[in-house]
Amino acid sequence: MKSVRRAKITALGRYVPPKIVTNHELSKRVDTNHDWIVERTGIYQRHMVEPGTPTSEPAAHAVVDLLKQRGIEADDIDLIIVATVTPDMFFPATACLVQNKVRASRAWGFDVSAACSGFLYALTIGAQFIESGAHNKVVVIGADVMSSIIDFEDRTTCVLFGDGAGAVLLEPSEDENFGILDYRHEVDGAGGKHLYMPGGGSWHPSSHETVDKKMHYVHQEGQAVFKFAVRKMEEASRIMLERNGLTGKELDLFIAHQANLRIINATADKLGMDESKVVKNIHKYGNTTAATIPLAIGDAIEDGRLKKGSSVLFAAVGAGFTVGSMLVRWAY
Repeated sequence: MKSVRRAKITALGRYVPPKIVTNHELSKRVDTNHDWIVERTGIYQRHMVEPGTPTSEPAAHAVVDLLKQRGIEADDIDLIIVATVTPDMFFPATACLVQNKVRASRAWGFDVSAACSGFLYALTIGAQFIESGAHNKVVVIGADVMSSIIDFEDRTTCVLFGDGAGAVLLEPSEDENFGILDYRHEVDGAGGKHLYMPGGGSWHPSSHETVDKKMHYVHQEGQAVFKFAVRKMEEASRIMLERNGLTGKELDLFIAHQANLRIINATADKLGMDESKVVKNIHKYGNTTAATIPLAIGDAIEDGRLKKGSSVLFAAVGAGFTVGSMLVRWAY
C-alpha cells in the first residue's frame, strides 16, 4: 500500500502588540463595564496595535518568530498563505507585503478570506501543497487588526475583538500517523447578513455616504451569530471525531476559535470533554479572528499541554457563515 504524504506543523510563531486595553478602559469610552463583558464573553482584556498599523506588520513579526523557532531562513519558504479579513488594502494581497517584509525571495503567496475560520481554511489549503508534493515548506498565517474596523461607540462589538497574528510552518511528515489527519469545512451563505462589513466593496464602494453611515465597521446580529456558532461548533467537532473513530474523552486537546467563552464551554460539554483538555485564552486576547487558534496553540505548547503525539481537534465558526474542523496528531 502506498504511504500517504502528510503535512505536519513543525514550528509556530506568534505576535501580539504590547498595548493592552482592559475592560475598565473600554468602559470609559462606551456604556459598558467589566462584569458585563466577562459574564457575556469571558474577555478581560485585549491587545491592540497603534492606529495606522497594517495587518502585514504583526503577520511579519509572527513569521520572523517562526523562522527563529525552526532555525531556517526566509528564502527556504515556498509559499505564504495569509488568512485575514483586515488586509492592508484590497490589493496587493497581504501575503505579497509579508513576503517582501520578511524577504522570502523564493516564495509566492495569496490571501484567504473566511473570517474566524480563516486560519483552518488556509491550513487546509497549505496542507494540499505539501501532500501533493508541490512544496516542502508552506507558511500559513492567521492575522487580523480588528481594531481598524471596529466602531468604538458600539458596545456590542467593540468589547469583543483584539489584534494579533500567528504563523505555522507546514512540512512533509516522515510518519503518516503524524500531522494533519482529517479536515471538514462548510459554508452557509444565508448567514452572511448576520455578521459583515457592508462598506468598501463593489456593492457599496467607499463614499462620504458609506463613511457617514458607519458602513466600514463590523455589523453583527449577536444572537443569531451566537446560536449558529453554538450549534455548528459542536456539530463540526462531533462529525470530525466520529468519522475518525474517536470520542471527546479520548481526545488529548480541544482548541476552538476563541470568540466567546460560553460557546467554547458549551461545545466541550456536549463532546464530553474534561475541562483540562480545553484550551481557553480568550480572557487575555479577546477575539483576534484568524489569529485565535495559532495564539491558542502557542499557549498550549507553553503550558506543556500540547506535545508530540497529542491528538488535537481544531474547530471554528465565522462570518459567512464559515465552519471548519481539523484533526491533527501533533508532530513536535
